[in-house]
Amino acid sequence: EVQLVESGGGLVQAGGSLRLSCAASRFTFDDYAIGWFRQAPGKEREGVSCISSSDGTTYYVDSVKGRFTISSDNAKNTVYLQMNSLKPEDTAVYYCAAVLRIVTCGSIWSIDAREYDYWGQGTQVTVSS
Repeated sequence: EVQLVESGGGLVQAGGSLRLSCAASRFTFDDYAIGWFRQAPGKEREGVSCISSSDGTTYYVDSVKGRFTISSDNAKNTVYLQMNSLKPEDTAVYYCAAVLRIVTCGSIWSIDAREYDYWGQGTQVTVSS
C-alpha cells in the first residue's frame, strides 16, 4: 500500500520560510496527483496546493498564492511545499495526500480532500507573530 510521510514542519517567526517534504513509498503509479492540505485547531481541513504527474499542472488556494510553491522530484518520489513569507494564520498541521488517477491541478476541485485516496500523518507548522 502507498505510504506518504511528511517532514519539515517546525516553529518559525512570521515572515520566515519552511520547506515541507512528502516522501512516497511503495509508489509505482504513472498518473497521480499530490496535494497539500492543512488543518488548524478548531477549523476544517483546507486544501492548499496540488501538483499533477500527468501534465505538470499546479494549483494554489488564493491565501497562499505568491508565497507557497509546490514541486516534485520524481527520482526521489518526493513532493515539496516551499513556504515563504509565512503568517501566523498559516499555523496548522500540514498533510500530503495522493490521488491515483489522471488529475489536472487547475481548479479548486483539484484540492478537494474527498478526491484523495492516501494520506500522510501530518507535520506541525507553527508561525509566531
